[in-house]
Amino acid sequence: MSEKWIVYLCLLMSCIGSGSVFAGPVNINTADADTLALELTGVGPALAAAIIEYRTQNGSFPSPEALSRVSGIGDRVVEMNRANILISDS
Repeated sequence: MSEKWIVYLCLLMSCIGSGSVFAGPVNINTADADTLALELTGVGPALAAAIIEYRTQNGSFPSPEALSRVSGIGDRVVEMNRANILISDS
């Protein structure tokens, strides 16, 4: 295997291992802050904590769009994550 292919393979494996290429579905009504920050693009620890706080005070999110009710989360963040947002485990 040439050195060039080894470099490409290592780069691909590092992307897969970091989770930056494939975000998994996440239930926004049950996930903890660490999971939300890891799985949702544009959501870091502070916004993840805000999601948990909103959920605690207001109950479950009825739809993915309801996530935009959290201060700091706009429609763009919801759209970027739409395919990965679950509201139930079924």
